[in-house]
Amino acid sequence: MIQIDIEAKRNEMLCVANKYGMNARKTVKCSQELDVLLNCVQFYRMQNRG
Repeated sequence: MIQIDIEAKRNEMLCVANKYGMNARKTVKCSQELDVLLNCVQFYRMQNRG
């Protein structure tokens, strides 16, 4: 399920941020990957609304 993927990516991002810092490239990359997952959920919800 995508919720599991989102939670896993969020946890990964937090671990990376704790290790390398909030502005590190690895952290930003994880954040962008999380954004993609969240955008997919939002798009799906908008398509199936109403």
